[in-house]
Amino acid sequence: MENKLFELMSKMYSEMKQGFSSVDKRFESVEKRLDNIENDIQGLKKDVVRLENDLKPKVEAALDGYKQHTDILERIETEVIRTRRNNYETYKVIE
Repeated sequence: MENKLFELMSKMYSEMKQGFSSVDKRFESVEKRLDNIENDIQGLKKDVVRLENDLKPKVEAALDGYKQHTDILERIETEVIRTRRNNYETYKVIE
């Protein structure tokens, strides 16, 4: 009886050991995948920082150019209005 119990326990231990071995392999696979994901994330973070550093001055320059363009248009509009008023007043005086 003790011999059968020992064999049964040995068999159970062997099966459990094989089961844990397959679980260990799966965890190793998951760990490798997580490491790859972490590396990808680090690479993406570096890319985002590089893009921010590269694009920020360009965007600021574009916005400055837009503002300067708007200022010039406003000055032209003001001059056109002033010229029209002067022409209108000159026309009134001539009549």
